[in-house]
Amino acid sequence: MRAGAPIVGVVRGTALALTVAGFGATLWSGVSEPGNALAFGVLIALGELARWGALPGDREPAPLATAGALAYALLGEQAGNTTTHGVLQIIAVVVAGGLVGMVPHIARGVGPDLDHQARRILTVGFAALCFQPLYNSGEVADRLGRGPAYALFLVLLLVLTALCDAVLAALMLRARTAPRSALRRPGGGGPGEGRGSTPVPYGPLLRDELRALLGIGSAVCATGAVMALGVAAAGLWALPVFCVPLLLTQVSFRRYAAVRTTNRQTIASLARATEIAGCTPPGHAHRVAALSAAVGRELGLSGPDLTVLEYAAFMHDIGQLSLVDPVPDGATALLPAEEQRRIALLGGAVVRQTGVPAAVAVVVERQADPYRDQPLPARIVRTVNAYDDLAGAGAGGALTALERLRLSTARDHHPEVVESLARVLARGGVTGGIAPVPPG
Repeated sequence: MRAGAPIVGVVRGTALALTVAGFGATLWSGVSEPGNALAFGVLIALGELARWGALPGDREPAPLATAGALAYALLGEQAGNTTTHGVLQIIAVVVAGGLVGMVPHIARGVGPDLDHQARRILTVGFAALCFQPLYNSGEVADRLGRGPAYALFLVLLLVLTALCDAVLAALMLRARTAPRSALRRPGGGGPGEGRGSTPVPYGPLLRDELRALLGIGSAVCATGAVMALGVAAAGLWALPVFCVPLLLTQVSFRRYAAVRTTNRQTIASLARATEIAGCTPPGHAHRVAALSAAVGRELGLSGPDLTVLEYAAFMHDIGQLSLVDPVPDGATALLPAEEQRRIALLGGAVVRQTGVPAAVAVVVERQADPYRDQPLPARIVRTVNAYDDLAGAGAGGALTALERLRLSTARDHHPEVVESLARVLARGGVTGGIAPVPPG
């Protein structure tokens, strides 16, 4: 069981309670303004249907549905007529539209993302709770009127809602990656209690979520505000008109994400060249890349910096293809410093011909320098590569490899990187990596 499971349970439970309350109140008192509810419900359902072909890892897999939900939460008028739907009806319409849109996905065996659905319910409920009581009381109209100040108020409210969603998303991601209550010691020695293991740092996760707001997140917020304003002034016919820009943005974003995915797959395939040539053990590049990314997050890297680190980790051994005599078992960490540096420079020269960012080549070239002269990504790649080499080269296993790294912190490995690696391993490492070791 993961330590963060109660947090995920609380979020899902709160969303479920709001859903039950929304449907209960709506069934009890009836649907206010059925035309508006139907129009926005259909929009949300279509937005869920547009998730066909969504790429794994999308932070917002259904942007049109989320924009429509936010617009309904911030709807105060329809064609100049004041609306009377409340917060609970908004929740009911959002959930109903989402469920209808998910039916085709469920039919083809793709289950719903419960965490994403729970976040949408909570964030839309937050926006509605902040807006509807103020608007219905007349405070918004009296103080802001219907001009630019009102539009700015909607934008600011959506920004606040987006920030709350980012905080919640990072919190749930941290909970899902929290350390297990018991870790398996290497060698089959039974479970260890894992005392001293630490959860994934919250800061890098939150920075990733905030960075995502500048992409599709900003388009979702802007479209939600424009939809609410358009329907207030011109009626429901404005909905399909204002959907078009977001749909085009979604298509462009998906194409960009597909290109990035293809680039990563190409780099991962190129990294296998050293394995196919017999220069490195099978899976070495992928283990180093996955573990380097985990250590990078532990040390606060995110966004483009994390991408550079992962690419460099994939290609860190590619210089071995230029060697006449292969390194035994591909374990460059056991070579003299000058030989390590020569292989690193050869690798950097190869990487510069692949079209990846120059920063990736710099990391590959400098991974053999003394750590005081290295940028942080090069320090991470050097230490993780050495760990994988030592743990897999008959040097006594994972625990002994980590202890040898700790003894080499005078020159070769930065102490903070080594300890971050130890914390990642204490949490269970990464899928496909070497067995975890207890901290200490």
